[in-house]
Amino acid sequence: MEIWAIVVAAGTGNRFGRRYGSLKQLAPLGGRRVIDWSVAAVSTFVEGVIVVGPPELGDPTALGVHRLVSGGASRSDSVRAGLSAVPATATHVLVHDAARPLVSAAVVQRVVDALLDGASGVIPVVPVTDTIRSVDGAQVDRDHLVAVQTPQGFEIDVLKRAHGAQLDATDDATVVEAVGESVVHVDGAATNIKITFAHDLATAEAVLVDDPVEELR
Repeated sequence: MEIWAIVVAAGTGNRFGRRYGSLKQLAPLGGRRVIDWSVAAVSTFVEGVIVVGPPELGDPTALGVHRLVSGGASRSDSVRAGLSAVPATATHVLVHDAARPLVSAAVVQRVVDALLDGASGVIPVVPVTDTIRSVDGAQVDRDHLVAVQTPQGFEIDVLKRAHGAQLDATDDATVVEAVGESVVHVDGAATNIKITFAHDLATAEAVLVDDPVEELR
C-alpha cells in the first residue's frame, strides 16, 4: 500500500474576510500558518503530499510538499487537479481540506487503519449536536445525521473513477457514492474544526491552548 495526500487549498476565502488577504490558508495560527498545520497533519502518514492552491502559498520545498498545483473552478475540479499529480505508484489517497488545520493524528490514523482493513472509502464524522430543521419548519431527527470531516481516504482507482464522471460536490465521499461505491465512517473529533470565518481562528487558538501541540501531532 502506498498512500499519498492531497491538501486542497484553492478556496477563495470570500467568507473569511480581508484581514489576512483573501487567503485564509496563510493566516497565522499558533506560531505557524494554517496551511502549515494542515500539511503537517497528514505528512507523517503518507509517502508524499500534493497541495492544490495558488502560487502565493509559497515554494513546495518550503511547504514541505512534493508539488504545488493550481486549483480549478470548484472543489471537485481542484481534487481532480491533485489526482493528476499523484504518482502512478500510489494505491490510496487522503484528501484533506487545508481549512482543517487541527485534525489530530488519532483521526488520521483511524482513516488510514480503515483503508488498511480494506475499505475503499473512509470518512471521519461527528454527531450533530444542534437542533436541525428544514426551511419549511419540519424538524429533522439529528440521530440520523452526522457532520462530515476530512481527511477522507480512498482507494485511488475508486476516487479517480468517481471524479472521471465530472461530478461536483462539497466532499469526495459524495462523488464516490454517486458512482455506486460505499464509504465507511470512523470517529472524527470536535476539535477538527473548519476555518471558514475570521472568528474561527480564535476558536482554533483556544483549541491549541487546551490541547498541547504534541497531542495534536
